Amino acid sequence: MSSHKSTARGRATAATLVDHDSVARFVELLKLRSLAASTQEEYLRYVRKLAARVKRDPADLDEAQLRAHLLHLKEAHAYSPSSMRTAVAAMRAYYGLHLGRDWKLFDLVRSPDRQRLPQVLTRVEVARLFSAIREERFHVVLRFIYACGLRIGEAVKVEVGDLRGGERVHVRQAKGNKDRYVPLPAAMLAELRTFWKTHHHPRWVFPGVGRGWRDGADGTSPAKLAHAAEPMGVGSIQNCVRLAVAEAGLPKGTCVHTLRHSYATHLLEEGVSIRLISAYLGHASIETTSIYTHLTAVNEAAARAAVARLLPPRT
Repeated sequence: MSSHKSTARGRATAATLVDHDSVARFVELLKLRSLAASTQEEYLRYVRKLAARVKRDPADLDEAQLRAHLLHLKEAHAYSPSSMRTAVAAMRAYYGLHLGRDWKLFDLVRSPDRQRLPQVLTRVEVARLFSAIREERFHVVLRFIYACGLRIGEAVKVEVGDLRGGERVHVRQAKGNKDRYVPLPAAMLAELRTFWKTHHHPRWVFPGVGRGWRDGADGTSPAKLAHAAEPMGVGSIQNCVRLAVAEAGLPKGTCVHTLRHSYATHLLEEGVSIRLISAYLGHASIETTSIYTHLTAVNEAAARAAVARLLPPRT
């Protein structure tokens, strides 16, 4: 069974499950730890799935029984490395943090991903992608994502006040609940201001507009946009890029996040410090950013030239 199917079944089971006392207290622990809401939901789902499978309070299990459960997820359900890591993290939080059981099992399980280089577009391909996008709100937000190396969720949540000063974007509560500042090109700031004048929302630069909005043609007036309760949805942006990628004939696998990868790679090609790029991207470690050094054609050519110069001429 695929991990997707097992996930769907797990959610259905969790919806009908009455929590044991230990699981109910685990919910309180997750809140006290101030974990992201999505992380709390995932950890709780994995613990509930375990309780449903063993048909008793999971607090009653010993280390060997938990080992058997994790092996069952890996072999019988063919969990992906990512799903296995989440399962182990959930069990560590439940048994280790919550119940105080410091089992060696948590350090023994390994689920490494196969290292894959991210998809990156050339600058010409980035221009082709933008040329294939005709709706202005999508055009501006995608240019913004590329110009600042943002995640899609970061871009749509940018507020008017985050652009004050004009030279930087204040990215708030990004991945890891961290804030950071990112350089904002003057030309991009001008585009954002021009777009904002089409709706004048007091908070969002990219307000949510609902389906089918095209400059008010469907009855969605600028006045209505000015009172939108939520920012633009990420799904509509992703769908727009899928259509544009097909029209522009871009490489398979190109998505919104490809613009962020391309931003980092192109900055490296311009000679920007990898430490600065790491800070702009909001990476916790420079090792995460270093993967882009494998993708820069300019750096590769310079390295080959340097290697060639090492060998002295024959005499």
